[in-house]
Amino acid sequence: MSKTPPSRAALRVADLSQNSETAFEVVPDAAAMAAMADTLDLSGLRKVRFAGAISGHGARDWHLEGTLGATVTQPCGVTLVPVTTRLDVPVRRLFVHDFRPDEDVAEGDEVEMPEDDTIEPLGQWIDPEAILIEALSLAVPEYPRAPDAALGETILTEPGVAPLTDEAIRPFAGLADLKAQMEGDKED
Repeated sequence: MSKTPPSRAALRVADLSQNSETAFEVVPDAAAMAAMADTLDLSGLRKVRFAGAISGHGARDWHLEGTLGATVTQPCGVTLVPVTTRLDVPVRRLFVHDFRPDEDVAEGDEVEMPEDDTIEPLGQWIDPEAILIEALSLAVPEYPRAPDAALGETILTEPGVAPLTDEAIRPFAGLADLKAQMEGDKED
């Protein structure tokens, strides 16, 4: 059993009170935020705060509930202009003492994810800093977009061939025009 915590914010399970909540707050310094931004491939990261409490759940399990707040800057997926997003997300984890993953599954095999993705195996430590990084990586927008960014239409074709456009692909695009033409013919 390791007596060295995995991070400064890690809490040793043996030291937690089963009868009362243990509050935590993780506010990384500038160097830690720069490292997180680098790890998550972000242009910038500021105002990061993860606070909450850990409480006993049943006889040997632990429940973590908190709120993660952060301001992230990423390049726009269309224009590469910096896009700033404020994140405020709830975070919940249930650390289960008798966590039994499928033991018949070999490493590298595909497995079905359980419906409750907040369940974690209980180890010697509960590390809010590691949970902060995981929750932040899941909350960051995958494809940030600047407010005025728009995807244009690119048409590529061989010389002498009619280009296939979005309008031409829609099978019912010309029906409205045909209907209007038919109604015009009936009126005459």
